[in-house]
Amino acid sequence: MLDIADELNRWVEQGREFAVATVVAVGGSAPRQPGAALAVDSEGTAIGSVSGGCVEGAVYELCRQALEDGETVLERFGYGDEDAFAVGLTCGGIIDILVTPVRGGVFPAALAAAAVGAAAALARITDGPADLMGRALLVHPDGSYEGSLGGHPELDRTAAAEAGAMLDAGRTGTVAIGDDGSRCGQPLTLLVESSVPAPRMIVFGAIDFASALVRVGKFLGYHVTVCDARPVFATKTRFPEADEIVVDWPHRYLESTEVDGRTVLCVLTHDAKFDVPLLELALKLPVAYVGAMGSRRTHEDRNTRLREVGVTELELARLRSPIGLDLGARTPEETALSIAAEIVANRRGGSGVSLTGAHTPIHHDGTEAPAGRIGSVA
Repeated sequence: MLDIADELNRWVEQGREFAVATVVAVGGSAPRQPGAALAVDSEGTAIGSVSGGCVEGAVYELCRQALEDGETVLERFGYGDEDAFAVGLTCGGIIDILVTPVRGGVFPAALAAAAVGAAAALARITDGPADLMGRALLVHPDGSYEGSLGGHPELDRTAAAEAGAMLDAGRTGTVAIGDDGSRCGQPLTLLVESSVPAPRMIVFGAIDFASALVRVGKFLGYHVTVCDARPVFATKTRFPEADEIVVDWPHRYLESTEVDGRTVLCVLTHDAKFDVPLLELALKLPVAYVGAMGSRRTHEDRNTRLREVGVTELELARLRSPIGLDLGARTPEETALSIAAEIVANRRGGSGVSLTGAHTPIHHDGTEAPAGRIGSVA
């Protein structure tokens, strides 16, 4: 539910009653992953999605019912071969959806934190004894927590520790523990939704291709920085959608700024005096993606220069160059799409080949945290 926190937080501030349906487990080719949510208020207004359209109508009615009776329910939706017109997933997958009336507890605090981009994890019981279903904890980065799951006193401490570990990794997913806080008690399943700040995209080189990439990066949910040593080009006028404009030598800025395992670095300068010191540093950092623009001749020359300054073959293997997927792109916008496609494929474990005729999964369980508020699915 944290994926729609902005609107839900406004509903809380306005005093509106609502129920939230959250995907808590998936099987097969399900369209949405755990954490995806649809909310319905007492006036019948709906926001969000749990299936991309297949079962939204039925889930909407479940939310309306939850508002009336105040009960938390778990419902499973799948494809029924015997009746193709029955409510279910036409993609052939299975989803379990937890429907909860939101009336106080830790939910307002969780929504408020997610709405401002603060790090927090919401842990809810999605499978276990009926009297514990839907109970929630809000876990903070320092390990402290609010709320209670009920049951054994050790349960809250164990759940908070598990949720804290997932928050540290920026992951959303499920974890199984015992109802007494051990691995031996009656099994419980927790859905942990991690709200983390947007991942960073740093674009080096204030060129026209960079302007298009900034727009695509923002669309994908990145916090986008443009860095160039030339003040005449690195301006807010040229990059109005960028979150930050930095005038500095690229390698010097990269040395001083914070990056993590979700950060993507796009080097569009294709000038050796900028590229070599920048990539020498970038390829040693624990970031998600390093790509560099240039022709194949530029690529070979750049690799030679990088080897000369001590970059290893293992480090060079991390470099995506020439940057982007082979889409036949020519314009800045097409090139930005090519780069973004490679970033998504890298994050999600996609092959980058056409799905037509391929025998690969449509949806991949990527291990990197996706862009945006909610972390990746475990």
